Amino acid sequence: MIFFSQHFLALKGAWRRLTASLLNTLLSLSVIGVALALPAAGWVILDNLQQFAGQAAGTQQISLFMNTEANRKHVAEIESRLNESQPGRWRFVPRDEALRRLKAIEGMGDVVAGLSRNPLPDAFIVEPADTQPEAMEELAAVFRTWPGVAHVQLDAAWSRRLDAFLRVGKLAVTLLAGVFAGALIAVTFNTIRLQILAQAAEIEVARLIGATDAFIRRPFHYFGALQGALGGLFAVALVLGGGHLLAGPFGELVDLYQGSFTTRGLTPQHAAAVTGAGAVLGWLGAKLSVAIYLRRIS
Repeated sequence: MIFFSQHFLALKGAWRRLTASLLNTLLSLSVIGVALALPAAGWVILDNLQQFAGQAAGTQQISLFMNTEANRKHVAEIESRLNESQPGRWRFVPRDEALRRLKAIEGMGDVVAGLSRNPLPDAFIVEPADTQPEAMEELAAVFRTWPGVAHVQLDAAWSRRLDAFLRVGKLAVTLLAGVFAGALIAVTFNTIRLQILAQAAEIEVARLIGATDAFIRRPFHYFGALQGALGGLFAVALVLGGGHLLAGPFGELVDLYQGSFTTRGLTPQHAAAVTGAGAVLGWLGAKLSVAIYLRRIS
């Protein structure tokens, strides 16, 4: 009971210090909140971008064009191979249907009418289940070996660019998170140092009457953790507010691509992680500040 009582009193004292100077507390929470909100928002944006790219219709396809001399037997063999390999969704586009689509394009009707025969081949459109660039290229290489297939078209350049962009973006967000984590520790370190200097006489008297270093450290540790946790909650509020403001314009962008994409924001688990990260970093900054001071006066 004495142990829990001491921790409760330390927590109560830390909360009292936070509320004693509301302006300074709000300024500190603003700095901590922005420092945590930027990398958190970066991760949310990258996650939504990756999801949106994965659901974009008509961009991750492999087209198999048959020889113009291919007959129904060759087409049936390709259908059988696709059913056996199960690479993903696929559909057959007969040459007559392809010619009708070409004729429907504005300005192409007269050109098609002047043709003596249909020059377009039968084709298969495959939407792979695995849309990673390497997997799609391996699948296209397999399709090229199938009999009756004259050409396999795979536009993987955009996929590779997007994949590289997402990797760079995740690395940049990670580095940004590391930089802001250091800044958060520095803010807490400086805040605790100022409090220690203001209470230096009390600390000296407490040590003279037998107070342990753990007893002296405890209120400052709780102060740093509380400040960091509240800053984390402020960061969560910033990210959720920004997501709400951007939901409308982003929905209009999705409608232009005729998609049914639903944005994903911070989940309760992610919000708890951001808050916990703020508490841990605040505690670490307080621990370093108190440890340096106690070592200096010991």
